[in-house]
Amino acid sequence: MKTLLVILGPTAVGKTEFSLKMAELFSSPILNADSRQVYRDIPIGTAAPTEMELQRVKHYFVGTLSLEDYYSAAQYETDTLNLLHELFRNKDVVVMSGGSMLYIDAVCRGIDDIPTIDDTTRLWMRERYEREGLERLVEELRLLDPEYYAICDHKNPKRVIHALEICHMSGRTYTSFRVGNIKQRPFNILKIGLERERADLFGRINSRVDDMVTKGLIEEARRVSSYRHLNALNTVGFKEMFNYLDGNWNLDFALDKIRRNTRVYAKKQMTWFKKDASIHWFCPTDLNAIRYFIDKQLADCGK
Repeated sequence: MKTLLVILGPTAVGKTEFSLKMAELFSSPILNADSRQVYRDIPIGTAAPTEMELQRVKHYFVGTLSLEDYYSAAQYETDTLNLLHELFRNKDVVVMSGGSMLYIDAVCRGIDDIPTIDDTTRLWMRERYEREGLERLVEELRLLDPEYYAICDHKNPKRVIHALEICHMSGRTYTSFRVGNIKQRPFNILKIGLERERADLFGRINSRVDDMVTKGLIEEARRVSSYRHLNALNTVGFKEMFNYLDGNWNLDFALDKIRRNTRVYAKKQMTWFKKDASIHWFCPTDLNAIRYFIDKQLADCGK
């Protein structure tokens, strides 16, 4: 049976190099599952694969969109499944790699059939957010969908606004669409999780931030600062850089905040991933053990 080999784990754990090795082993391209690396204008701040890495193995979903393009986990699910349908004609194993939890779940589990928001509703809600503020919208969510209000992060405007968009456009609650059924896929899914000791991972995060600055993070942030209102830039690294560029923080403080917030994000990723019992966890340096495990799983799948 055809197999999707999913390489996942927290930021800076070493997914890129490990995935390159797996892709070369199975003569597979890499399907990138990172919701920010899909944007072409911010390769440094998102630690996207380098030109050399892109030449080494063909990648999909890296640097394909502009910052102004709207893209969702639902679109990623559709695009990836269509691509897999073509790739599996000639490949027995295809590698997917990334740390965006919703993107990975969209492909592996499927996401609920939530309506696509039309441009009119999206623009209307964005204007309301700018005019009325988040607190007013949170209160409206409490009235329209108390169930989702009870579990929603009230400080996350993206989540609040999206739920209200669904309510207003469909006439139903957002909760009514969140049924959570797992969709069956016509291929086997093998998930390999990469993890490191806490001190090791945090050290790698600190080194990555320093490397980003050396490569031109400040200049990249300055170049896209006029687009800061877009969701694509509502992410660790750029939010802190914008504060530095605006003169609110000095550079050392901004970089320290990036390191700290990236560590927090890595913890959130691991909390999410650890809920999935189907993930098999390894240290990325245990190549022989991982190779043996994958080969055995593929052999068992072929029986």
